[in-house]
Amino acid sequence: MKGKHILVVEDEAHLAAGIKYNLVAEGYRVTTVGDGPSALTYIKDHPESVDLVILDLMLPGMSGYAVCESLRSDNQHMPVLILSARTLSEDRARGFDVGADQYLTKPFDLDELLSRVKGLLTLYSRRVGRELNKPKQIRVFEFAESQVDFDAFQANVRGKAVRMTQLEMKLLRYFVENDGRLIPRHELLENVWEMPGYLNTRAPDQFIRRLRKIFEPEPAKPRHFLTIRDVGYRFVAKGENAETQPG
Repeated sequence: MKGKHILVVEDEAHLAAGIKYNLVAEGYRVTTVGDGPSALTYIKDHPESVDLVILDLMLPGMSGYAVCESLRSDNQHMPVLILSARTLSEDRARGFDVGADQYLTKPFDLDELLSRVKGLLTLYSRRVGRELNKPKQIRVFEFAESQVDFDAFQANVRGKAVRMTQLEMKLLRYFVENDGRLIPRHELLENVWEMPGYLNTRAPDQFIRRLRKIFEPEPAKPRHFLTIRDVGYRFVAKGENAETQPG
């Protein structure tokens, strides 16, 4: 991963300089900017140049949430690592909702930051390789009383339009493309969240609960989004009884 280009978006100049110094020492190319609009402008002016974004949340004029959301809406798919002093679970959840790949709280351990950077770049490179070689993705899918258009990011459930986040759509698409197959938890973390599969996080459970709330007629008795306790998850388009209670 040496030579990869990392954009650091941090308004605290001393912290940005420290992060840049250590990343450059690891062999990365690093650009720093101090606010959200500058980050978006830089990426727009240097298409396909940035391999990873390290993003602070508390930025002047435009929050890191808004920056990440804007990147994803512009179909910028490079990994985003949020750095923030915010430690509440709802802050982390919001970060994942707008498309962040990982969330690291300040103050952080330097070795952990470098490890996460390396992991994200490795997983992203693998994903790009898979994208070039995999068959065409499912564009439209129907199950139960729902119709989903993945390309248009639209869903209609029992006659009503439903808004979904990019990560919710990504997870749903992965389930649909693996209809009926037991999917281990680590596989979802690696292929949907693009983070190491060994990490201990409740993110998959939280998002699966959201999918149940959107699509299941009775979310407490799921028939399509099933949790197989201590093993993983299964999506069943035709519907069946859950082997276990929801996780």
